[in-house]
Amino acid sequence: MIARANRQGLILTILGILTLAFFALDIMSGSVAIPLKEVFKIVAFQESENTAWLFIVEKIRIPKAITAVLAGCGLSVSGLQMQTLFRNPLAGPSELGITAGAGLGVASVMLAGGGSAGMYAIRELGISGSWLVILMASLGSGLVMSLIILIAGRVKDNVVLLIVGVMIGTITLSVVSVWQYISQPEQLQEYIMWTFGSLGGVTQYHLFALAVVVVFGLVLAYICSKSLNALLLGENYAKSMGLSIVRTRLLIMISTSLLTGSITAFCGPIGFIGIAIPHLTRSLLQTSNHRILIPATCLTGTVLMLFCDIVAQLPGTESVIPINVVTSLLGAPVVIWVILRSNNLRSSFS
Repeated sequence: MIARANRQGLILTILGILTLAFFALDIMSGSVAIPLKEVFKIVAFQESENTAWLFIVEKIRIPKAITAVLAGCGLSVSGLQMQTLFRNPLAGPSELGITAGAGLGVASVMLAGGGSAGMYAIRELGISGSWLVILMASLGSGLVMSLIILIAGRVKDNVVLLIVGVMIGTITLSVVSVWQYISQPEQLQEYIMWTFGSLGGVTQYHLFALAVVVVFGLVLAYICSKSLNALLLGENYAKSMGLSIVRTRLLIMISTSLLTGSITAFCGPIGFIGIAIPHLTRSLLQTSNHRILIPATCLTGTVLMLFCDIVAQLPGTESVIPINVVTSLLGAPVVIWVILRSNNLRSSFS
């Protein structure tokens, strides 16, 4: 027991060091080469000899790196809660259609009524526009998750529930496709760019709203950690322990909707982080205790998201590829590796 605790402490320490290292590397990465010494001076609120470097680091790279931290934490913890709530190793925000629901909420703002409510107009609204996008995306993801929870009460087979989630996601995407078809070309351009996923479009106004919502969602998830541990043993056992299933489901639903909705609203749909990181973290720490898993999942998700952002900037070039492409290319092999390494993946949920 002591050896396992020491090992977990060592892994958490390594993850913390990697987080700081990749955060610094992410700030240094980009088409404009900035010396490491200058980066540290700017981060330490000292004057830089080049005002262009100061602007790039303060206004672009630091907000982008913080966005990567928030996205990595939020999406990975959302996936962890989904997998425990449904006791399904293949559950995740994207796989169950939660991300598609958030996308529907964003589309209702960007493509609404064929008017001029594009992302540019939303940016012009400042902080009030940020809350509007977060509200609609969270409502969209919450609506889809409510449907899945209702259906989950009738369906006991995890595979069937996963198929139902995929079908709900497909229906949601179809509704968005019809909306796109009848929208103006200039609106479509901004929406299609959003669907590629990006961490660089979050302004300082957006970042404040995003940080408030994500931190609230993470705190709510940690408060539910004891309930999540009880749910791993089955709802009947959890009820016998005095757990209110309805209240627990509601809290998890609110937390997941806020996390997935807010991140999807500003960064676009980002796949595989939600499903891959919880498995990777369980494999590293060899535990199902959510009091340890939630902070550890945050650290692992942050490290992987920062790494993906560095790769997306194609170091040495002036090109940037969509973050969603990188997370899928790196996340899918991680899931396959974990499945092959863990002969009995379901054992984590029984």
